[in-house]
Amino acid sequence: MTTDESAISHGVATDVGRVRQHNEDSARVAGTIFVVADGMGGHAAGEVASGIATDALMELAERPVLQAHDIVEQLAEANRRILESAARHPEQTGMGTTVSGIALVSGGGSQHWVVFNIGDSRVYRLIDGQLSQVTVDHSEVQELVDRGIITAEQAQRHPGRNVITRSLGRDPMGQVDHWVFPPYPGEAFVICTDGLSNELGLADIESVLLDVDDAQEAADELVRRAVQAGGRDNVTAIVVTLQGQGSQADVDEDTTPREAIGRPRREPPAGEGPSGESRSLV
Repeated sequence: MTTDESAISHGVATDVGRVRQHNEDSARVAGTIFVVADGMGGHAAGEVASGIATDALMELAERPVLQAHDIVEQLAEANRRILESAARHPEQTGMGTTVSGIALVSGGGSQHWVVFNIGDSRVYRLIDGQLSQVTVDHSEVQELVDRGIITAEQAQRHPGRNVITRSLGRDPMGQVDHWVFPPYPGEAFVICTDGLSNELGLADIESVLLDVDDAQEAADELVRRAVQAGGRDNVTAIVVTLQGQGSQADVDEDTTPREAIGRPRREPPAGEGPSGESRSLV
């Protein structure tokens, strides 16, 4: 299947929120690559890290053929650039960023979406009127949920919900998760930082996508609602929609599952999370 770029619409929205003094999120779009990054480090260093990451991924839009492994390799390059920048500028020591996004890639003679993430920024997918979370957070609370120790609802209020286990800006870099599947006519994606997902639940996001057809208006409305719900962090969202109609019988999904990794050593907090809580790496 070949997807015409003209069939893809997108909208980008961001807001500093009600608590933070500056916006450390970054959102970039080039061609059919859509990325958000949530910087950590404070004093503008997080903003530097997220900008380096998204800038690096935008370079891939110039390639005539893009494959899934190119995304993973470019994120490793972004990690190298972040570490080099921190080494040159001591005030940036400890900066890092999460990254999440989608891109159209070539594989098996046809185009596929690749969804990728490292950290706790997320990608949601709406298909046949139902929204689901594609990515899996790299966080302490997600590991507790995976082990059945706490529920997803308890995770929303857990004191360790701001501790992430993978990000760019560390050596060695954690594994980048990615999933590959064919485009589906009529589908939509939301790519967002945790400033949105911490304020709006699955049903809230789904209702916006179902009620608002225009991608830019949907992105604006998601961010507006997240700020209205509390805005305790920077809030960023990209909405991507693919024109057309389809049925679930047409879908043949191949996914790359998340693989378990060992727990790295605990590092000092790299930034602040919602409501002034420490957002740190472990």
